[in-house]
Amino acid sequence: MRNFPARLRVTAALVLMPLLSVQAAFAWGMDGHMMINRIAGATLPSDVPEFLRSRAALNALEYYGPEPDRWRSPAEPELNAAQAPEHFLDIEWADLAGPLPRRRYDYIRALAAAQAKHPDMVLTPDKVGLQPYVTTEVYERLQSAFRDYRALAAAKKDTKPSEAEITFLAGWLGHYVADGSMPLHTSIQYNGWTGPNPNGYTTEHHIHALFESEYVHANVKLDDFAPLVAASKPAVLGDVFNDYMAYLRHSNTLVEKTYQLEKTGAFAGAGTPEGKAFVDQQLAAGAIELRDMIYTAWVKSGDPVPPYRPS
Repeated sequence: MRNFPARLRVTAALVLMPLLSVQAAFAWGMDGHMMINRIAGATLPSDVPEFLRSRAALNALEYYGPEPDRWRSPAEPELNAAQAPEHFLDIEWADLAGPLPRRRYDYIRALAAAQAKHPDMVLTPDKVGLQPYVTTEVYERLQSAFRDYRALAAAKKDTKPSEAEITFLAGWLGHYVADGSMPLHTSIQYNGWTGPNPNGYTTEHHIHALFESEYVHANVKLDDFAPLVAASKPAVLGDVFNDYMAYLRHSNTLVEKTYQLEKTGAFAGAGTPEGKAFVDQQLAAGAIELRDMIYTAWVKSGDPVPPYRPS
């Protein structure tokens, strides 16, 4: 079991929650998720509709950042169980299924085929994770909502309900994108090193919460990494699924660095300059990816819709 104490102070219910599986843990904690969403919205290009760049929208985006973590109360056990795997992807195990399919159920079937080849392992979606699938699905919801907004605006109809939907979807998307910039949400080494450990990395089940929640809460403010986001020019992504997988794989390359830094005390107390720079870098990476995905959804929502062809 991937167990360690929950650290987030989201609600009293969450504080009193029993031990959670680590990959069901809160990536970046409440603070990191809120900051990533806010700075992503604040740096959207000026051609994105003004309602999504307004103070009210930024406040809403910030609030929605931790939203999927609020769906983890034991009062809603079915919801918790269903969406917990959507916060992570153990890439080392996922790659046993071969090149990752673009669609959720194709991926589930590929894992089942891999399971038959590796009977000594547990390669079910709830153990391996579904992170890129929920992210691209919410992205496509956002693109669809932007398209509806364009149609309403062109017809001079009330866009307020559409604006509310878009703001929620962008905030919801932000949670998963932020999860993806936290290296330990992309690896089997999610909370204490397992397997051969010649470098003596921590095996205690504390690094996850220490890095993403405790250190960030105590040491990081939005202004610390906002310049890194502002220095990155907004971009329209090409193939969103492929881009997002590249983003996750880059985070995965930083797993060992996370352990190396923890070994030096980089995330203990005030930490070290190297630890602070690394955390700022990854928070900024999440905000940049989110900003670009929101921007891409807006731009591509203006593309013609292919004609419907019944299967």
